[in-house]
Amino acid sequence: MLDIGLLIIRLIVGILFIGHGSQKLFGWFGGHGLKGTAGWFESIGIRPGVPMAFIAGISEFIGGLLFILGLFTPLAGILIAGTMIMAIIKVHAPNGLWATSNGYEFNLTLLAVAIGIALTGAGQYSLDIFFGKCLEIEIY
Repeated sequence: MLDIGLLIIRLIVGILFIGHGSQKLFGWFGGHGLKGTAGWFESIGIRPGVPMAFIAGISEFIGGLLFILGLFTPLAGILIAGTMIMAIIKVHAPNGLWATSNGYEFNLTLLAVAIGIALTGAGQYSLDIFFGKCLEIEIY
């Protein structure tokens, strides 16, 4: 059951991060695309806007994809955690903890999930395990 639980966590969190990355990169799902995200980044002091928006978007997109697949899971966790740390520092921290005040509660939860999965492993239903068995190496 543990492996099914890890798979469910990876699927939901990974899909959401692919969505967030797609908002930043392509303007999908109600996002503003690279140019709009870059403008907003610059307005909150993240410069240069376009490269930083690209880095954030690609980190979320690739991190989410790797998280779903359970492939290079520690790297996926780092990519996701990095974007959440920046979101907390640059956007949500001044508002306090609670999401009801646009605080960092949700970002902190996602940060904990990303780091937790990166440290514990993606579980049996992952490409990390599949490739580890094929190469006869211990992944975690």
